Amino acid sequence: MKKLLWIVVALGVLLAAYVVGGPYLTLRGLAQAVEQRDTSKLDRYVDFPMLRANLRAQLDDYVVRRAGPDVQSNLVGALLLTAGQRLSGTAVDAMVTPTGIGALLEGHTLWKRASNDLESNDAYAPPKAARPLEGASHRFESTSRFTATTQTAQGAPVVFVLQRQGLSWKLVNIELPLER
Repeated sequence: MKKLLWIVVALGVLLAAYVVGGPYLTLRGLAQAVEQRDTSKLDRYVDFPMLRANLRAQLDDYVVRRAGPDVQSNLVGALLLTAGQRLSGTAVDAMVTPTGIGALLEGHTLWKRASNDLESNDAYAPPKAARPLEGASHRFESTSRFTATTQTAQGAPVVFVLQRQGLSWKLVNIELPLER
């Protein structure tokens, strides 16, 4: 009977360690997928439909706030806002896919090579890998929500939000440093 109790306790501790360590494993997997430019691996760590919806909502809110009440109140302004929201929604839908992320990473590679930001001084060296989560501060906001916050070059925070889905964690939102 004591052996069974110890086994149950050990399994409980292992499960708790996995749940607590899950977001860190997901962040590590995300970082490796971005560094290796492996878009198929990204699919394992990103909930693309939820990420698209969250980014689209942020951009729509930003466009409406920037337009102001004067533009929102007249018919032409409302039509232009609707067109702008559709355009930004289409851009988000195109970019927040494994293929879109792959194109962004390829553009990052070309930019790094053009700006001579390489791993070594050799002209044929690979460009430095993208490391968007480097130096991030981590925090559990609840038992099913985890954030990793980084800073842009201008010092504005970018928050990567992970959400627990069963026993695994996935990236569901990137809170952009848009003016509020």
